[in-house]
Amino acid sequence: MPDRSFLSWPFFEDRHRDHAERLEAWCAANLPVDHSDVDSACRKLVAALGDAGFLKPTAIDPADPQPLDVRTLCITRETLARHDGLADFAFAMQGLGTGAISLFGTPEQRQWLDKTRSGRALSAFALSEPRSGSDVANMEMTATRDGDDYVLSGEKTWISNGGIADVYCVFARTGEAPGAKGISAFVVSADTPGLRVAERIDVVAPHPLARLAFDDVHVPASALIGKPGEGFRIAMSVLDVFRSTVGAAALGFARRALDESVARVRDRQLFGAPLFDLQMVQGHIADMALDVDASALLVYRAAWTKDSGAPRVTREAAMAKLYATDQAQQVIDKAVQLHGGDGVRRGHIVESLYREIRALRIYEGASDVQKVIIARQTMGA
Repeated sequence: MPDRSFLSWPFFEDRHRDHAERLEAWCAANLPVDHSDVDSACRKLVAALGDAGFLKPTAIDPADPQPLDVRTLCITRETLARHDGLADFAFAMQGLGTGAISLFGTPEQRQWLDKTRSGRALSAFALSEPRSGSDVANMEMTATRDGDDYVLSGEKTWISNGGIADVYCVFARTGEAPGAKGISAFVVSADTPGLRVAERIDVVAPHPLARLAFDDVHVPASALIGKPGEGFRIAMSVLDVFRSTVGAAALGFARRALDESVARVRDRQLFGAPLFDLQMVQGHIADMALDVDASALLVYRAAWTKDSGAPRVTREAAMAKLYATDQAQQVIDKAVQLHGGDGVRRGHIVESLYREIRALRIYEGASDVQKVIIARQTMGA
């Protein structure tokens, strides 16, 4: 059984513990799923999570808008990731994809949330471009005002749920000012003429990813989220909420790697004794347990701080994301080593964890970028 003692920490309320127990039971009954067709698997996962009510925390309830509960988001991602990385992905994108609508959307735009929270529509966050990933302010895609419309032209890439999403939150340059102050955000339905999938992107841990082309895509002015020129602030506000959850997913992967390793060294015999009897193996297990608990403290500190009313948790979220993802990579690497040849055998759980974890150190702000954020926050810059 995985360690659940962290749920007794003072970061959590009874409702979080109840949620964790219900989700754990659902995961045990429904996960993992077949990953042979990731598009179909993601659609089915979103529908199943929606039917079970587990997508409700991903966005605000339009009928009763309350702040997003980041602790619930983190608990959910940690639990899903421990069972199935694709399930975590499917859940996470429902939140990130609609984050701008939850935080800044109009009542009309928020009508999408009833669909995404129930699993009847998939969402995506279209921010990165071929020449502007971490450097968001350098984006080149344009949105030009044309009467009552905006015309979107350019490309987005590395878009999670690209090609299967029903709605995209798209960021483009509207030109109110140079750099970050001239970007705006838009709600774009996937069936809008001129929006097409230019390329499907295959990666080491298969997920639905795509490069999207916007060929003079006309959207009404009512598709604008917030005010013109507020897109960068909107994007950063969304990441401020959801960046901690990336650390939570990494934590879930690390917990699973630790659990698998504990079982391995307890049962595997070497030189007539359990593998665990070797002091170097004990050292590896100790390091893994330490990294897991330290990551959990940083992740849930950031989530608790945001839920407690902090307007921004840029420093806390960056620390949580950086440490949890980097240390999960180390924990999983140790798990592969402890499993020997089995650790690199395709289809083994630690082999799949090894492939799953790597992207988390890149997306939603690469590790090196998180260090820049932490340093600037520390210096008050």
